[in-house]
This record gives sequence, structure tokens and C-alpha cells, in this order.
Amino acid sequence: MDVSFIAALVFTFLVTVVLARVFIPVLKSIKMGQKILDIGPRWHKGKEGTPTMGGLFFIAASIIPVIAGAIWRRDFILVIHYLFVLFNGMIGFVDDYVKFFKKQNAGLTASQKLVLQFAVTAAYLAALYFSGSLSTTIALPFTDATLDLGVFYYIIVLVGIVFTVNSANLTDGIDGLCSSVTAVSMVFLSVLAIKSGNIEAGILSGTMLGGALGFLVYNFHPAKVFMGDTGSLYMGAVVCAVAMMLDIPIILFFVGIIYYIESVSVMTQVISYKLTKKRVFKMTPIHHHFEMCSWNEVKIVFVFSVVTAVFAAIGCFGFIGIM
Repeated sequence: MDVSFIAALVFTFLVTVVLARVFIPVLKSIKMGQKILDIGPRWHKGKEGTPTMGGLFFIAASIIPVIAGAIWRRDFILVIHYLFVLFNGMIGFVDDYVKFFKKQNAGLTASQKLVLQFAVTAAYLAALYFSGSLSTTIALPFTDATLDLGVFYYIIVLVGIVFTVNSANLTDGIDGLCSSVTAVSMVFLSVLAIKSGNIEAGILSGTMLGGALGFLVYNFHPAKVFMGDTGSLYMGAVVCAVAMMLDIPIILFFVGIIYYIESVSVMTQVISYKLTKKRVFKMTPIHHHFEMCSWNEVKIVFVFSVVTAVFAAIGCFGFIGIM
């Protein structure tokens, strides 16, 4: 097992736990609590006031391992990937900041968020292109075949990354869900990073796995803190960045399957209601549908994590032979 991966994982886990332990009371004291939307499940009202923006804990904990890894490896490419991740976290932070000071569960508008996300992602892809570390040829799982998408690669990846990051944001709706699903995803991405000998990807995946597990200590049901958009956008961006570092963006379909199911459930609901005035689900994103079907939060997190593990394992198997 790669020493740098283990070091990043352990360091980030421990620092995340310590930061959460110290600063959750601080967030409570300044009344930085979550405002619960009236359109959500009525029993979620009991969570109102739970400290939010906890994503700052694992973001802060990841900085030292990544900087140390970049210096040790003398690798500017790791910095490019990490800046992309940090900027997504910053977009989430601004969103959370606006929510907090407006005292309502509405931060940046959807269009403002999308403009910022597309700008950051376009800059990220441009930086990778000019650094010579971006190829328009993608590997296909379960085969030795490749496909050169040419200019369409940039469009597909640009839209795909933004969609994935926002889908991760939608997954953050019940205690421990986004943290758990992302942790499972990072386990399999870490396996691919180690198997391929990609130390930089191993370092970044190690920080996210350690951060997600450390955050779960306080975020698992009943949650003592929420990650906010700060954390969920950061998590989604890390998953995308590691996939890009491994040069297998298609792996996102497998490790991010729950993210996408959450997004598709929302889109399906909206389209169905606009066309037929009927709802397909009792409530969306889909984790709320299962809540309305009397599933408790722990069961939903467990089942969604298992689904992630199954699909991620399939994806890992499809690519590990060509790493």
C-alpha cells in the first residue's frame, strides 16, 4: 500500500476530527445553523439550527497533505487539480455565506452558481490542456479499446464535471449520505490510483477518504454538523479530479452512480409534473422519496452506499486491467 496515500488519509482523518470537535461549539455559539425548507420532509424541522459549513473542516485538513505532496513530488499538475477542487469549495462557501447572513435557505441563484462552476471547470480544463496533461482519447472499460472524441471531449467533460459536482450537492440531503457515498467512491478510486502507481491521485483520494470518514464521526445520524454546499461541492469536485488524474473520466458513471440517480430523480419529477401535473416520486431528490416510504436515514445511507460499492466495484474491475 502506498505510504503517501496512508499518510494523507490518516492525517486528514485526524485533523478533521479534531477541527470538528473544536469548532462545532463555535458554530453553535455564533448561531450558524441550517435553515430547513418548508417543502422538505416535515420531520427535518427538528434539524433546524444544526451547525453547517462543516465542510471547512475536511477542506482545511486536506491542504497540508496536498501541499506537502506537491512539494515532495515537485508536481505542478497536482496543484492544478487541487485548485479546481478548492474553487468549487469556495463557490459552495459563498453560497453558504449568503444563506447564513440572509437567514434563509437560499444562497446564490442557480444561474450564478452555474456560471461560476462552468468558468472554474473551463479554466481547469484549459490549464490541463496547456500543461500537456490532457488527452481527448478515452479508455473504454472492460476492453483494451480507446476512443478519440476530439473537440467533443472538452464539451462532454465540461458538462459532465459540472453535472457531477451539482449531483453530489443534491446527494447531501440526509445525515451522513453524501459523506458515506463519497467515502465508498474514494475507496475504489484509491485502489485504481495505487494500482496505476499514480501517487498524486493517491494523495488527493487519500485526503478525501480520510476527510469523509473523519466528518462522518459527527455527520452520521443524528448529525451534529452539516457540510453545507461548501463540503458537497468540494466532495463532488474531488471525485471528478481524481477521475481526471487517472485519465478515466468514464469511471465517474460507476463511482458517482448515486449522485446521478439523485439528479435524474429531480429532473424526472420536474418534467413529469410540467407535462402531466403528476409526480413520479413522493418527493425528490430520491432519498426523500424513500423517507416518505418510511425508510429511516440509516437504512437509506446503508443501501445507497452498497449500491455505490457494487457499481464502483464493477467500474474498478472494468479499468483495473488497463491501469
